[in-house]
Amino acid sequence: MKLKHNINPILLQFINFIVLVYSLVTYIPWYILSGSKQAIAKAKQVKARPVNNKPGGAYRSVNSLHCLASVLYPGCDTLDKVFKYAKTKYKDKKLLGTREILKEEDEIQPSGKVFKKVILGKYTWLSYEDVYIKAVNFGNGLAVLGQQPKTNIAIFCETRAEWMIAAQACFMCNYQLVTLYATLGGPAIVHGLNETEVTTIITSKELMQTKLKEIVSQVPLLRHIITVDGKPTTWAEFPKGVIVHTMASVQAMGAKADTGNKQPSRPVPSDIAVIMYTSGSTGIPKGVMISHCNIIAGITGMAERIPNLGEKDIYIGYLPLAHVLELSAELVCLSHGCRIGYSSPQTLADQEIMDRIYKNVMNKVNEMTSFQRNLFILAYNYKMEQISKGYTTPLCDSLIFRKVRMLLGGKIRVLLCGGAPLSAATQRFMNICFCCPVGQGYGLTESAGAGTITEVWDYTTGRVGAPLVCCEIKLMNWEEGGYYNTDKPYPRGEILIGGQNVTVGYYKNEARTKKDFTVDENGQRWLHTGDIGEFHHDGCLKIIDRKKDLVKLQAGEYVSLGKVEAALKNLPLVDNICAYASSFHSYVIGFVVPNQKELAELARKKGFKGTWEEICNSPEMEKEVLKVLAEAAVAANLEKFEIPVKIRLSPDPWTPETGLVTDAFKLKRKELTAFYQPDIERMYGTNVK
Repeated sequence: MKLKHNINPILLQFINFIVLVYSLVTYIPWYILSGSKQAIAKAKQVKARPVNNKPGGAYRSVNSLHCLASVLYPGCDTLDKVFKYAKTKYKDKKLLGTREILKEEDEIQPSGKVFKKVILGKYTWLSYEDVYIKAVNFGNGLAVLGQQPKTNIAIFCETRAEWMIAAQACFMCNYQLVTLYATLGGPAIVHGLNETEVTTIITSKELMQTKLKEIVSQVPLLRHIITVDGKPTTWAEFPKGVIVHTMASVQAMGAKADTGNKQPSRPVPSDIAVIMYTSGSTGIPKGVMISHCNIIAGITGMAERIPNLGEKDIYIGYLPLAHVLELSAELVCLSHGCRIGYSSPQTLADQEIMDRIYKNVMNKVNEMTSFQRNLFILAYNYKMEQISKGYTTPLCDSLIFRKVRMLLGGKIRVLLCGGAPLSAATQRFMNICFCCPVGQGYGLTESAGAGTITEVWDYTTGRVGAPLVCCEIKLMNWEEGGYYNTDKPYPRGEILIGGQNVTVGYYKNEARTKKDFTVDENGQRWLHTGDIGEFHHDGCLKIIDRKKDLVKLQAGEYVSLGKVEAALKNLPLVDNICAYASSFHSYVIGFVVPNQKELAELARKKGFKGTWEEICNSPEMEKEVLKVLAEAAVAANLEKFEIPVKIRLSPDPWTPETGLVTDAFKLKRKELTAFYQPDIERMYGTNVK
């Protein structure tokens, strides 16, 4: 969508003429020298095809039509072999980097909340050889503590170098790594630790003090706690029989251990590498069993979509490593000689999410002088037209967008988004302002994170790309929602993913495994995702709905809550939104976390005075915000019955710590419904079933 300007029409015509002349003069040398001819041709190519002409036939990448890929390197069919291969090839190259924390300060926010501001130093790096030795010693040290092959060991820790070292140690020794989000609440942590019957947990000092201390007595089998960053002070009520170690002390045990006569127990491809607990967006977290071959197939597919990946690249690690997307991305980098730089968890909050960046930059654009703003908008709209044709704009990039690009350091080569849908407006904005491809991917924990990724020369928006070379995707009819794989112009239906990346199932949950996973007559394993998609003519997939988000209203209309949220979440006034509907009522309502700056300005314009909480609790301001939402909903072509009729403004943001969103900032509808139950009853004027 183009940005609006307020330039004099005559001046605008003159500017357009100058731009036209510039484009004509520079086109031929640009076309010859830039190599964009090949990129344009690739963008127009068909990227995936159905394997047969039957309705519902599986789509495969054109690069793997006859055989799905399953390994990165010949003979490297387990994760320990992949790391050993990389260590041998990139031995003295830098691998894992950590920034030194120089200073921590408390920063008081306008809302009164206190955030930690961290002053960071330069990166210190560990080489491939360093990491390998540390992992070997840690694995041997765990064996000294009694850890046996094919038994579970938990990691409950922030994203950091020690997390990856611990994971590699477990892969080498065939320990089954149980991963838990660092922001999970106490009951979810207890559930995961007790269900997997772990005796050892790897954590940090902070999480031990803030999370584990409260629940450790509820985990009766726990015997060892290993802190990755030094030993914390003990507490008097600590349960007997539990010993606290540092990671360094366990590595020292491993270095001294006599392993000469003992044959190490190496994993085979079908062995479980990770039991990954989901973020629990629909209830108690489920443990997904992911084998070595599942992960290797997944990262093989992902790596194929990132051109020229190698030793010159640096990856910034900030998403939770307990999330399959981050773990897969880092394993892709590790296997290709890339450096992985970690930062302090406090500096890498939701501001890093692309939708947030989009809003923050646009707010700064709105604060510019009229001349600056109009110049930015003209350049933005010009570049939007050019990249939609496959062209680049080096002059605009260097003169106009350089400062915006510097917000992320100025060296970004590729941005990839996954975990939650990225709006078309945000994706196009990132393409334009950060002067690099912005890819979208689609996958689930149950598919080892792999499914689709857009190609770097595909500048279309709103799609998630073609199937990766490791898997195939087909669409299954969903009659209740009205989606059929015979629909025109695009086949539609529930997305099913098949391939070696499709995981083993849910830990100790055979019933749910049978529900979500099936095996066809050819022995292919399929994951039923619950997401609704459509395939375009070039073989790219677009996510259009979700089965669990569909609610039938009292009058029989079906409302997709995700569709409503996607239409409204990028308004400057909205930081977050959750749509809600009940089958016992005829209209949609919503819970909105407003942008404090925007809502305060709206209140000022309307003459409303009060504290932040008073503004959010004001029925008058609810009505004003509803007007803005209604206008945006109409512009987004929502049906009348899809537009929220009543809303609740929340003065507090939704963060993983509140339990209302997951670590990937996906809405936890069950928890949000419980939290806002009094408001739901108020907005519907009755008790809601």
